[in-house]
Amino acid sequence: MSATDRPRPSIGLQKRALRAAIPRFEQTFAEVEQRTRGEAELIAQGAARGDRVIPEVAYQALCGGDIPGPIAAEIRRRGVVIVRGTFPRAQAEAWDAQLADYIVKNGYYRQHKRSAGDQYFSTLHDNQPQIFAIYWSRPQVEARQSQRLAITRAALNRLWRWDTPGAGGDYVPGRECTYADRIRRRRPGDGTLGLSPHVDGGSVERWLDPGYLRVYRHVFSAAWRDHDPFDAGYRGDTEKIASPAVCSMFRTFQGWTALSEQGPNDGTLQLVPMADAMVYLLMRSLADDVPDDVLCGAEPGRALSITPRWHAPVLQGLVSIPRVYAGDTVWWHPDLIHAVENTHNGTGYSNVMYIAAAPWCSKNAAYLQEQKSAFLRGESSPDFAAEHVEVEYPDRARRDDLTELGLRQMGFVPW
Repeated sequence: MSATDRPRPSIGLQKRALRAAIPRFEQTFAEVEQRTRGEAELIAQGAARGDRVIPEVAYQALCGGDIPGPIAAEIRRRGVVIVRGTFPRAQAEAWDAQLADYIVKNGYYRQHKRSAGDQYFSTLHDNQPQIFAIYWSRPQVEARQSQRLAITRAALNRLWRWDTPGAGGDYVPGRECTYADRIRRRRPGDGTLGLSPHVDGGSVERWLDPGYLRVYRHVFSAAWRDHDPFDAGYRGDTEKIASPAVCSMFRTFQGWTALSEQGPNDGTLQLVPMADAMVYLLMRSLADDVPDDVLCGAEPGRALSITPRWHAPVLQGLVSIPRVYAGDTVWWHPDLIHAVENTHNGTGYSNVMYIAAAPWCSKNAAYLQEQKSAFLRGESSPDFAAEHVEVEYPDRARRDDLTELGLRQMGFVPW
């Protein structure tokens, strides 16, 4: 039974039950809010001083298998990392040029109209970003099945705990499942394509879905300090309300690959680099000043909005990522608050391929069966609006373009 079909308790009843399970709720939430505010202030102060508040690591440092200890600890704290030089810059720039040619040659601008069904971000403050419904270009397929990306994602997956209740043997961190996503090409001077702060991967489900309640079992108890954002337990058991652009896979990290140089004020990514901010977000909706039927920005089938009205303390920590270069990759935890700058004030395009980390597990393997059928037909990836713009593109990637690794990642052959 999907989350759409499963009976759900009323929000008011569920909130009262969750609050009752947290001893001395008012005192506990005051502690959480104070801790969150203090961490956000430290982030803001560090960014103002020019400190590195977002961890970075060179790709070469991952080739031994694991991320070096001190950097790994910082990533677990911040929930984000920039991997420098994941791809050679010349390779990424070549992919960028090939994508531009692919879009123009196939008449994408004449053909494409945004689907009315793609409403995932409709409640956020700003207009939808200029994201192209392109999934199966050769550059995207080449990047996803690259051995360099496989090394990177395996190292990132090993930051998670796989030996906890609810994880028991289902996950294989060194085996990756392809999650086909789109591309972004943002023109300099654009002021319409920002995204206000939000969290992907479920909104009201986080308070209502049994799988999510197990993921956040420590938050909704007396043991909120024991919540580990990198505990994989029960992550594969969550169910989301169906909606275009709601991810059906378990992603250990959302991510993108830079195809052009971009930095602050270039219409780039912003984050609150606080991996455990979800503790505050979940408890915030249970506080006395929130109406019974309100979950502070959570609406079914939408991104979870993070707003000054409800979440001012944590938003103090919102910062833009530092300058990145073509071939760098950026990875952030699926519970991390993120946004896109409202205005691109730079002089060059701000272009990325969205490529996440999604380790093999039964949940992800099941999704691959739908996705590989879409790939063979050239249709939009199953999680996204059914725009199907590539069906007639003669130069889209085909099965023959998949390497042995790519075939495994796409579910065509077993690991």
